[in-house]
Amino acid sequence: MSAPENVHELARARQAARSERNFALSDTLRDQIAAQGFEVVDVADGYELRPKKRFPTYESTRDIRAINSGKHEITVAMIIDGYHEDAVETLKTIKAHSECAIAMLVIGEPGILADQLDARTSLVSLTENFGWGESANALLRNVTSEFIVIMDPSTRFTGDAISPVLVELKKRDFVAVGWRGGLINLDDEWRSVDDKGPGEVDVLFSYFIAMHREDVLASRGFNNRALFYRNADIEFSLLLRSSNGRLLQMELPLIQDRHHGYHDSDPEYRELQSKKNYDRILERFRGKTAILSPRR
Repeated sequence: MSAPENVHELARARQAARSERNFALSDTLRDQIAAQGFEVVDVADGYELRPKKRFPTYESTRDIRAINSGKHEITVAMIIDGYHEDAVETLKTIKAHSECAIAMLVIGEPGILADQLDARTSLVSLTENFGWGESANALLRNVTSEFIVIMDPSTRFTGDAISPVLVELKKRDFVAVGWRGGLINLDDEWRSVDDKGPGEVDVLFSYFIAMHREDVLASRGFNNRALFYRNADIEFSLLLRSSNGRLLQMELPLIQDRHHGYHDSDPEYRELQSKKNYDRILERFRGKTAILSPRR
C-alpha cells in the first residue's frame, strides 16, 4: 500500500525537523504519520513509509512488547474480555475528560475496539486468556509511561479523574491511589473489607487503581495465579503494604456501569476463583496487623 501525498508531506516535514534538531516536532510528526496508518523509517537517502499494523497479536503475555505511551506520563490500561460495545463507551468517556494515553489488552479479536485507535490509544490482542493477574502484569511491564492506571472497562469518567491522582502520586507519599477501597475488617478475621471513604486504606479495588509503575513492579506486581480479578486486587494491595507502600482512596469523578466481570461471569467459576484468591490472602497475611493502615 503506497502512502498518500499528505503522509509524505508529514514525513518530509519530519525530516526537516530532524535536520534542525527539533526532536519534539519530529516526534509529533511521527505520531501523526502513525495515526494515518504508516510508520516512517529513516534510511540512507531519506525515509521510507511502511504500512503500520493496526495492532499486534500475541499468543502469550510473555511475548508482549513495549506499549508506547508517547509523551504521556500516565496511561489508563484495561483488560477487555468481551462486551466490546460497553468498552467503546468507556473509552469515549476517558477521551472526553482526559489527555492520558490509553492501552487496551484485548482477549481474542478486538472487532470494533480497533476503530478506537488513535495517536494516544494502543491495542494489543491476546489469542487466549492467561488470567487476570498475568494480563495485568503484562500491562505493568510493557506500558512505557511513568504512571499507570489499571481500570475495569465498567468504570467510566464523568470528569477529569487523571489530574488529581497525578498530583497525589507525584508527592511520593502513596505508591497507589484509587477510587474504591477500604480497611480490612479485623472483627471477622480478615474476611471482609469496610469502605471508610477517602483516606489511607489497606486495600484498593481494581475498578480504578493509579500507581507508580516501577515501584509496583519492584513489589512483584499482581499474583500470576489469580485467574479471576475478584480479591486479586486485595492480595495485590496487601503485598504493596507489606513492602511499606501506602495506599490512598480518593473521591474521583467516576461511575460504574454494569460490571460484566462479576454479573455476567459463570457463578461457579467466579466463586471458585474468588475463594482461591482469598485463601491465599488469609494464608499469607491474616494476623499481620503491622502492615495495615491506621484504623479509622
